[in-house]
Amino acid sequence: MLVHICCSVDSHFFLEKLQTDYPDERLIGFFYDPNIHPYSEYRLRLLDVQRSCKRLGIELIEGPYDYENWRKAVEGLENEPEKGRRCEVCFDRRFEVSAYKALELGERSMTTTLLVSPLKSQEQLKASGVAFYAKHGVKFIAVDYRSGGGTQEQSRVSKEQKLYRQDYCGCIYGLTLQRKEQDRLMDEMFSPLTKNNILPASIEARLQMYEARMRLEEEGAAYAIVKEKFLNYRQFTCKLILGKSQTVAAYALCYSTLPRKSVHGRIEHTIDDIHYLNRDEVRFISLDAFNRRAHSDYSEIKELIYRPPLFQEELSIRHGIVANPFDLSPIIVVDALPQGKITLTLDAKVYEDTQEQLKILK
Repeated sequence: MLVHICCSVDSHFFLEKLQTDYPDERLIGFFYDPNIHPYSEYRLRLLDVQRSCKRLGIELIEGPYDYENWRKAVEGLENEPEKGRRCEVCFDRRFEVSAYKALELGERSMTTTLLVSPLKSQEQLKASGVAFYAKHGVKFIAVDYRSGGGTQEQSRVSKEQKLYRQDYCGCIYGLTLQRKEQDRLMDEMFSPLTKNNILPASIEARLQMYEARMRLEEEGAAYAIVKEKFLNYRQFTCKLILGKSQTVAAYALCYSTLPRKSVHGRIEHTIDDIHYLNRDEVRFISLDAFNRRAHSDYSEIKELIYRPPLFQEELSIRHGIVANPFDLSPIIVVDALPQGKITLTLDAKVYEDTQEQLKILK
């Protein structure tokens, strides 16, 4: 039996039940989920499914990540709600590719772990499965592992197995609507320009942590995954204009914020190598001063923008400039001290967030 797999939280419990209910069936997992976005989230979910299938002794095949074809298939349905027409088209596409994979492998039956997800419509899934059985001759096994306390049991298993528990279905449109309803920043879509610079509580940070978790398991080390609350930060734009129209390169250190996203002013005074604007606690430092503090050798601001320090290094530099670790004053790095009228536009957000931490147990 081919089993289309969407994520480890759904699949681990689902596959365990299938192994019990169909002991004579050879189960083959098929991870085909081009709807998952961004790609780092796709990699994270695949990583956890690989771990899960290895633990259960189930072969796993990865399907193509043909995101652009998926996006074209759901075009025009971007604003559909969860369980709406977009989801139906998404199911149909994944069913069709899975059915062809089953035929390719000589399997005459298939099912999907989406059946156990409380966010999906079982009737929708069954209808798609029946349609493809009629078209392709691949029988759809519509098991119900939700009822009779199944959802609670699934939750217990996912916690027991320390599975990655994602908090959105996977697609960009579902994520957009969900974050809008929650009035939350869609920080999943922020990604640094350099691959090695990982933002706090980002998908890349979670991927790095779960990769480290797998290494610990291979070494036989005991560990725990704990959550912590903290103030997170994401920056949208930073723009500096001198006089009426002269735009100059500027770099805002992390946790720099403005109350109204824009401020006009002039340099009021200078203390050591820090220059203070007369509005909104804005501070400027030259690139030379930044290099001395950071022990770096940037030649111009554009280089700093495209090759910034690691986030934790930048945070340490910031704490060397402001005494209070909770200070959110804008700290702007410029090639040279700006003169005359200054207009700073800075769109950034500080917000309460949670993140997971990997702890080794002794």
